[in-house]
Amino acid sequence: MNVDSFGRMQHTLALALRNLALHKLRSALTVTGLIFGVASVVAMLAVAEGASEEAQRQLADLGARNIILRSTKPAEEKQQSNEQREAVAEYGLTYTDLERVRHTLPSVVSVTPLREFRQEVRYHERSLDGRIVGATPEYLAMNGLQMAQGRFLEPLDDERLLNVCAIGAELAEKLFPFESPLGKSLRAGASHYYRVVGVTAHRAPSAGVGSSLSAQDFNRDVYIPLSTDRVRFGEMISYSKAGSFSFERIELTQITVECRAVDDVRPTAASLACLLEPHHPKQDFALVLPLDLLEQAARTKRLFNVVLGSIAGISLLVGGIGIMNIMLATVTERTREIGIRRALGAKQRDIIQQFLVETAALSTIGGLLGVGLGLLAPPVISQITGMETKSVVWAPAVAFVVAVVVGVGFGLYPARRAARMDPVEALRAE
Repeated sequence: MNVDSFGRMQHTLALALRNLALHKLRSALTVTGLIFGVASVVAMLAVAEGASEEAQRQLADLGARNIILRSTKPAEEKQQSNEQREAVAEYGLTYTDLERVRHTLPSVVSVTPLREFRQEVRYHERSLDGRIVGATPEYLAMNGLQMAQGRFLEPLDDERLLNVCAIGAELAEKLFPFESPLGKSLRAGASHYYRVVGVTAHRAPSAGVGSSLSAQDFNRDVYIPLSTDRVRFGEMISYSKAGSFSFERIELTQITVECRAVDDVRPTAASLACLLEPHHPKQDFALVLPLDLLEQAARTKRLFNVVLGSIAGISLLVGGIGIMNIMLATVTERTREIGIRRALGAKQRDIIQQFLVETAALSTIGGLLGVGLGLLAPPVISQITGMETKSVVWAPAVAFVVAVVVGVGFGLYPARRAARMDPVEALRAE
């Protein structure tokens, strides 16, 4: 670019900015659509990314190399009438299934059983509805839990059938608000007492995953050795509700199978189904692959981003149409000015350049303000709603570029229309 062309560009830019400054309110209203369009793109993608990461983190805690076998109540058991509820509902995974899994499949690295059921947990006059979890020491790492005080269950606890337990953070706060729970004995159920040896750190409750995993609130759990659970509580659990009693016989609630490698997960899952289905004619267990759930979560994230991006793109489109409308009105308003410039020797490209520079300036200002607003919005959304948000690095740059392109694109038609005016007719305009 030579000196003369650079000088002409400087003059055009100065003229465009001066024209925008002369009509501050109109210029501000013109860029409003782009500001909110860009801000919505950045903010929506931050919300989508935050929600996606939270969901994937919960699924990742289950382990991509894991296969989860879960006891499920058969449909006919759920449909029992009131008269039939006193009968014993027997279903689910068994210790025999556990041994089959441990000793049959060579691709299995570890097998972690557990049994869970709800019972009242009491310490003196304070009580809470908690979840009793008969678990092994591997449960802590398997579920990504951390200890806040004391220790978790140890192999010796299971071998000696000790009456010890580790409890969740909320349970500790409610039952022991003014003292440390370590060393104290709490009552689980009607007459079973357990000495507290540890407290797990607070963890956000996980959402229900699929149709076979229920939501879990780890903060109200009481973890006792699995062997102790089997001896103290037995295999029969009774529940009372509204004066009626129901009974369930269930040996294991869940078996988590860890495979040697991710590539072994699906073949091992197929082998597990073939191994266990002949022994469960009532179809009283479900098989869940966290790997499949992770992949589904990734696909859902992409779809969610496309939907939110499309909605925000419509906002940008509306902003671009607003710029075009204002620039068309500006062309009509400045008809005589255009005629004078053409009469003094300005070429069509000079007129086009002037209007495009004005449009580009409006789009740039709107884009920058929109990016700023979009980056401020996610923390505010998190504060108000409690949702996790995470700003996407590339979102501000992409939203800004799209805003400028949309603005200039919609400004091209008014610029060409201004440049094609007949100078003589333009000078006659009042």
